[in-house]
Amino acid sequence: MNRNQLRIIDLSVPLDSEAKEPFPPQISYSEHKEGAEQAAQLLGLKAEDFPDGEAWAVETITLSTHTGTHVDAPWHYASKTNGERSRTIDELPLEWFYGNGVLFDFSMKAEGYEIQIEDLESQLKEMNYELKPYDIVLIRTDADKKYYQENYASVHAGVSADATKWLMSKGIKVMGTDGWGWDIPLYLQAKDYLQNPREGVLWAAHFAGKEQEYCQIEKLANLDQLPQRFGFKVAVFPVKIKGASGGWARPVAIFD
Repeated sequence: MNRNQLRIIDLSVPLDSEAKEPFPPQISYSEHKEGAEQAAQLLGLKAEDFPDGEAWAVETITLSTHTGTHVDAPWHYASKTNGERSRTIDELPLEWFYGNGVLFDFSMKAEGYEIQIEDLESQLKEMNYELKPYDIVLIRTDADKKYYQENYASVHAGVSADATKWLMSKGIKVMGTDGWGWDIPLYLQAKDYLQNPREGVLWAAHFAGKEQEYCQIEKLANLDQLPQRFGFKVAVFPVKIKGASGGWARPVAIFD
């Protein structure tokens, strides 16, 4: 690969305590003067022994495994998948997380729109593309542009359970959205359920993972910067957290 022609596009949001996701990280910053004090105490020195009285800078972060851009493991959706214990993020094959990217653009849809199978089929026809096993599917809604707005978790179009199962039937193991969640916004799910309590409303697309293994990437960003709908690679390796239901990631799109 010619690095002079290599282009990498960052598809992640920052971990930022100012973000308006429901569970933002809490970040404590320790700068260089404080680092010198810490190092001096640890090593039996004086802070002024270090050049300019400065040593390391360190950040302490309190967050969940689903804060910021992250990958959901099957364990997040249910304790069992197809009758077997669901796998956690550290148990999944790395091969799933590097593959050919395919972009579906629903940025023109209203917030709360529920993406159906025919919506995906229509865009594939426009692209003249057929999904292949282990393609990494990206859903653009442009919700990332509202990451610092109070209603961020409510502004995305979501994917229906039927469309999610259809993607899985095509051999898709990893699919992602720039919205806060893969389903339609939670408040719409709750409103629908309270009006007519029934199965298949609450967290329905997530619960599709009870039948077959798949992973979601949530809180992607910059999908509007992708210059083409397919013909590029996506790398989205999750952090290896033992026994966890998800792991933070910094996904990128790679163009040569």
